[in-house]
Amino acid sequence: MEKSPAQEPDKSGKTHEQTVTNNVPVSGQRPDQGAAPTNDHYDNGGKGDADKRIMEAPDTLGAKHKFPVLAQPPEEFTGLKLGKPFKTAAGVEAVLKSMQFSWGEAGLVRGTHALTKLNQKDGFDCSSCAWPDPDDHRSVAEFCENGAKATASDTDHRTIGPDFFAQHSVADLSRFTDRDLNNAGRITHPMVLRPGTTHYTPISWPEAFRIVADELNALQSPDEAAFYTSGKVPNEPAYAYQLFVREFGTNNLPDCSNMCHESSGAALTNTTGLGKGSVTLNDFYEAEVIIIMGQNPGTNHPRMLTALQKAKRNGAKIIAVNPLMEAGLNHFKNPQDFMNPLRAIGTLVGDGTQITDLWLQVRVNGDMAVLRGIMKYLFEAEENNPGQVIDYDFIKEYTAHFDEFKEEILNTSWEDIEEMGGIPRQQLLDAANIIANKKKIITCWAMGLTQQKNAVYSIGEIVNLHLIKGAVGIPGAGLCPVRGHSNVQGDRTMGIWERPSPQFLDALENEFDFSPPREHGLDSVESAKAMHDGRIKVFMSFGGNFLSAMPDTEFIAECMRKQRLTVFIAPKLNRGHLVTGETSLLLPCLVRSEVDNQKTGQQFVTCENSMGVVSMSKGILKPLEGDMLSETAIVCGIALTTLEGRTKTDWVAMTENYDVIRNHIERTIPGFEKFNEKVRHPGGFYLPNGPRERKFTTDNAKANFTVTEMKKHTVEPDQLVLFSLRSHDQFNTTVYDYNDRYRGVYGERRVIFMNPRDMKERGIKERQLVNITSHFEGQKRMAERFVAIPYDMPKGNCGAYYPEMNVLVPVASVADVSNQPTSKWVVVTVEPVAEILPEGTTKTERIAVPA
Repeated sequence: MEKSPAQEPDKSGKTHEQTVTNNVPVSGQRPDQGAAPTNDHYDNGGKGDADKRIMEAPDTLGAKHKFPVLAQPPEEFTGLKLGKPFKTAAGVEAVLKSMQFSWGEAGLVRGTHALTKLNQKDGFDCSSCAWPDPDDHRSVAEFCENGAKATASDTDHRTIGPDFFAQHSVADLSRFTDRDLNNAGRITHPMVLRPGTTHYTPISWPEAFRIVADELNALQSPDEAAFYTSGKVPNEPAYAYQLFVREFGTNNLPDCSNMCHESSGAALTNTTGLGKGSVTLNDFYEAEVIIIMGQNPGTNHPRMLTALQKAKRNGAKIIAVNPLMEAGLNHFKNPQDFMNPLRAIGTLVGDGTQITDLWLQVRVNGDMAVLRGIMKYLFEAEENNPGQVIDYDFIKEYTAHFDEFKEEILNTSWEDIEEMGGIPRQQLLDAANIIANKKKIITCWAMGLTQQKNAVYSIGEIVNLHLIKGAVGIPGAGLCPVRGHSNVQGDRTMGIWERPSPQFLDALENEFDFSPPREHGLDSVESAKAMHDGRIKVFMSFGGNFLSAMPDTEFIAECMRKQRLTVFIAPKLNRGHLVTGETSLLLPCLVRSEVDNQKTGQQFVTCENSMGVVSMSKGILKPLEGDMLSETAIVCGIALTTLEGRTKTDWVAMTENYDVIRNHIERTIPGFEKFNEKVRHPGGFYLPNGPRERKFTTDNAKANFTVTEMKKHTVEPDQLVLFSLRSHDQFNTTVYDYNDRYRGVYGERRVIFMNPRDMKERGIKERQLVNITSHFEGQKRMAERFVAIPYDMPKGNCGAYYPEMNVLVPVASVADVSNQPTSKWVVVTVEPVAEILPEGTTKTERIAVPA
């Protein structure tokens, strides 16, 4: 294709169009969001035709000795120290830790400069969580400890180039801990691992693109390739990526949403018509009741605590439904209060703001029962107080299937509710009494719900609760799935999905003059199975860490080793880059905080947060020395080389000027009208959101009550239910350090948290080593030498960090309807080992084990 001039290059990357007249909603008002429904790319019918095969269990123990490149993190201990769990999140220590990470990895000048522009309207968007920024005033430090760590990691001044890879084989690197892999530094040059070799070596960009093109074009069918995406990828490169994949001829676009909030999308699309939440940040300040389910905001979404604190000061009651009392659900010390003379002393010496008014310590997978119990009490309260509890006017005008739903709730027995949820009836009554005379209710949830076996049904019950209260589509009320990666919601909006709608494909066909594939592609679980079968031969990963994020680590490793080519677009090294196909490419990219200069000047990208706000992200740091390209340039370079004469798309223009991509988005995705103009307003703009306005775009144009039999999943008397956790010093699969200070764990990740009574019944002492075996459909998977730690959690449940525990999660164990892996429902047995790990050491000691 001949190079073509960019369209309107004088506007590229410029922000002079910004004005203070941007429409910013004040507390209690709704934002201007346009009228057209926007794509969210969730299937209201779920994935009933998904590949349900069980698959053969891998040899999880033998694989560690059979293969020179380790798929699992090394088992060597790093020095466990135990302290008391924190009762308060953030505070002075969070500020100090933020500075420590920022200055330690990015350097004093580079790190400080990055933090001053993090989440600012004229700066760049945080690459970690998708919690929204304030519409109006933003503080000087508009970030949290988690964001500071992510930014420090992204802006790392340390580098790894050809010399580093010459010194370390992939087998050697696989014996690094995940922390040490991340902390090695930024990849500076494109690298290739050629067939039969042991080291990555340098390669030029044109040759790397040619290898990808030749392997893809040699496939018998485009469906023999899978194209994975991380939620960190901004809108513009994500849109270009899905366009390339579809022009190549497949819809095999698995993404991290398949593993985090697929259950949310499946539940919400069928009930409200949009697979996204319906609230804004300002709604939290108006809310009367906030329910937090399956979420640890203090570690995973710390900026949310500021909103909860403000809600509490405005009189809101907060109910936490979670197996653990996390520090962020307990109390919060807002670092911003240290700069307020009226609050500084109290914040310093006191416990901070109490967050939770009522804690329901639910059993894993029991949230559905808890919600049913609360709703049974609400119906009872309505009988005693007619017209004061249930919003029958809203139900009559806006909903369907209420009578069947009510009958199902009333027919659910209290015995089943208490057994499954593990919550006494009195506590459920307390929750119902908090909710009964309130209408401004927000419910938040995260992966503690979405990765359960009953995930979709539990989220359906959340919607049911809101519908009987009329608590949707009004200020201060609504549904709030809290997403992880900063643009995971935006990537889905851009079309990163294996089951695109006909309308979206029609729009692509009209805009780019090609015939998109109409057959559904494969999600993450289905892609893994196809890779294992040999039906997929080329795997490309745009960010992320497929090996460590997916369940069944050794099964995924087998999948990767069967590939002819693996391609990884990433700024830093992770374990997923080491377990590869015959040929493997490492393609280093710029990070969001760095200046992205193209032919027409400095570019910017955009992201969509959890509440549907699309805003600008513009880098401010000088890129490190090396041969890195922007994510957009890498995608367009691969597309141009692979498609050559088959494409009519001007990939060069899209590389030179990202406004060109945004013009394409405007013409193909509803809700992005005047995209280039609106996104240059400070703070960006809101996408259309029907449920926020009580416009439900379901098949029957109603909000639908869910009528589902409450499924009880039982285990044998000696079995426990294991669930995954993140430590405080990690974000998703990226491990920054070995500490989890809010839970009182320091210097070690290879631990399992257990109820003290479960430990006593099994003869397990604190710090004793245990072997864990998971049980699924007659299969067993084993993980050795975890350190047992007693912790306050429901009897019958236990928890461990991922990715270490992922080896135990069967790839075929998925949530009903959504096909999302059930990392929060792993049936295990735990056996003691005759060893204990003393305080602060890395060597175990032998102990006697009772017969």
